[in-house]
Amino acid sequence: MSLRHAVLGLLAESPASGYDLMKLFNASLANVWPATQSQVYGELTKLTTAGLVEVAAHGARGRKEYAITEDGLTELRHWLTDVEPSGPQRHDGLLRVFFLGIVTPLEAQTYLLHQAERAARNHAALEHLEKTATWDEEMISVYGRLTMEYGLRLSAAEEEWARWAAEEVTSAKARKASALAQEQHKGLTKGQDKKQGKEQDNTE
Repeated sequence: MSLRHAVLGLLAESPASGYDLMKLFNASLANVWPATQSQVYGELTKLTTAGLVEVAAHGARGRKEYAITEDGLTELRHWLTDVEPSGPQRHDGLLRVFFLGIVTPLEAQTYLLHQAERAARNHAALEHLEKTATWDEEMISVYGRLTMEYGLRLSAAEEEWARWAAEEVTSAKARKASALAQEQHKGLTKGQDKKQGKEQDNTE
């Protein structure tokens, strides 16, 4: 998903000003595709220049209301039906898991339990949002609940996995792998110390 298509999608439901779009972003898309005010206004300018959006009305104090054009709808439909989603290709948290053998089992377990707690907080925040948000029959609300359910299920699964992994890193197999990694690290350190010692002897 790109910011361009997020803006087009919101305008496909109804015309809106930049201020209105920011309110919609914060109320609906922030958990999926967050954006700053400068990014949204900048994208509106680009979309207008490209002919995908037009200024439909002017208001007080320079307020502009934007509407999607036919070309914009064509672009949005093309993105929805023909462009393969990229999905999350990088995950900093999971990348670290590959190398938890470098630290002690206790440190590894602490890291994973922290991830579990973070997932639990995210899940609780989404539950609160689901209960307090105003859900109507408009497009963003109806389909927004689908993404809300994804977030609820994903955060629940992340917590469950992290607590399971926290137990796994204390297993005999994980401890053995960690000990092996630390022994290799010690050997590398000793080799570097010997090399530095020889270099120092040669300079004396």
